[in-house]
Amino acid sequence: MADTLGSLVDKSLVLAEPYEGHGMRYRMLETIHEYAAERAAAHPADARATARRHAAHYLAVAEQAEPLIRSAAQLPWIRLVETELDNLRAALHTTTVEEADVESAQRLAFALGWFWWLRNYRGEGAEWTHRILALTPAQPPEGTPAYWRRMRLQVFDMFLLAESNSAEKFRTPEYLDLAVHIKTAFRHGSPETAVFPGILWPATSFLTGDVLEFHADLDQSVENCRRHAGDWELGIVLMLRTHVAIDVTGGLPTVDADLAELHEIAQRVGDRWTRAQVASAAGEIALSRGRYAEARTEFEECLRLAREVGAHVEAPFAIARIAESAYSAGDLDDAERLLAEADEESDQHGGVYDVSAYARLLAAMLALQRGDAVRARAECELARVQTERITVPAQLTAGLDTVDAVLTARERGPDAALGLIGPALSTAVTARCAERVLAGMAEAAARFLADAERPAEAVRAFAAATAWRAGRPRSAPEATVVDGLAERTRALLGPDRWAREEAAGAALTPADLAAALTAG
Repeated sequence: MADTLGSLVDKSLVLAEPYEGHGMRYRMLETIHEYAAERAAAHPADARATARRHAAHYLAVAEQAEPLIRSAAQLPWIRLVETELDNLRAALHTTTVEEADVESAQRLAFALGWFWWLRNYRGEGAEWTHRILALTPAQPPEGTPAYWRRMRLQVFDMFLLAESNSAEKFRTPEYLDLAVHIKTAFRHGSPETAVFPGILWPATSFLTGDVLEFHADLDQSVENCRRHAGDWELGIVLMLRTHVAIDVTGGLPTVDADLAELHEIAQRVGDRWTRAQVASAAGEIALSRGRYAEARTEFEECLRLAREVGAHVEAPFAIARIAESAYSAGDLDDAERLLAEADEESDQHGGVYDVSAYARLLAAMLALQRGDAVRARAECELARVQTERITVPAQLTAGLDTVDAVLTARERGPDAALGLIGPALSTAVTARCAERVLAGMAEAAARFLADAERPAEAVRAFAAATAWRAGRPRSAPEATVVDGLAERTRALLGPDRWAREEAAGAALTPADLAAALTAG
């Protein structure tokens, strides 16, 4: 074979090109390719046999590459799969359309699944998984390899569809039943449930709106992976749990052990995407604790690694988080510049809706700080539109509701704003938003109460928020909300009454304050 190829190269009938890390790559001239296609069409049996051999070869290539694109050696293997995409698509076409070889098609989908996700071929991946599911027997015998392949494919199909469908798609009876079926199969744990894409099974709860169950399922998934999975898979579910914990009530004090383990896993695995996600988690934790320079450094490392590995849809979010770090530190000009960069990056990659919604919220907050209520309202409304395309994180809703209340206070007065912030806080409490989010809402309420000439209630709300922060500092913009509030209310109430109200407020839970505000 090598002699034949060398002869064809010498005669300029086949082109030979260096293939980084993989020797030489050979390809036909277009005219030779057309001639070969005509000859194949004249001999259909031979053509089908050749297509089957071609599909088998590229299935082997994909399965060899799959673990390596999740390792420190990933870059040349990612380039290999990218280079061979047309051949891999042809193999998928052969196995799904021409041969209906369900098992080979499923194996190809699993081998390519992480590549599709990492390199933003998510829409294409969803089309292939949907097509393969249509060929897959609906009820393989439970516990068999065919059963687990179908279950894993259903998880992946939901995961990929989430990129291009509104949250309402997953609230239908069909998807609610499917989510229950998936969780029943995966929750109890087995080696089959602790590999990608099966490890994503807890996300079905998030997609269908059962966020509280999502948190519990993540704990179970971590335990499953500790028993049955490797470092990379355990790292994935630990990252999910860490990101979720940062944003829920009582979660921040629990994250340090997981983050320390994630750093160790990332060092062992070497996968740049894993390392980027660990840096992102570290940045979120630093941001939540008021360490804005440290947060920025971590998000910049996340951005560097995401770009290095070609995870381009991660870049807009990393840039937006760098912008939030600048905003929190009080550098509004830098935050605005970075937000524009995040928007541009997002547009280059087809729009990343969750990032767009978050960026618009941050833009609205920036406009509020600059006193531009018109722009703040426009950005807030645009963010609401963007949230229609995603499963909305509770903290994003809380942020938008708070901006809406502040704008309402400016437009219609503090009483109108209080009519919004009470129910919004109640919703955020029910959704278990992080204390820093609840504190920001309470501080906005304290400002509205003071402006409505209800100083005692303002002191209680302010004291409650301070207690929930547990010593963690306010960001520079948050500090402006309560600037002068203590002095103003103390002058009205007198030091003794003020101290009593402060003590009473410090004992309030978020639910207590939400109920008091809602009651009026």
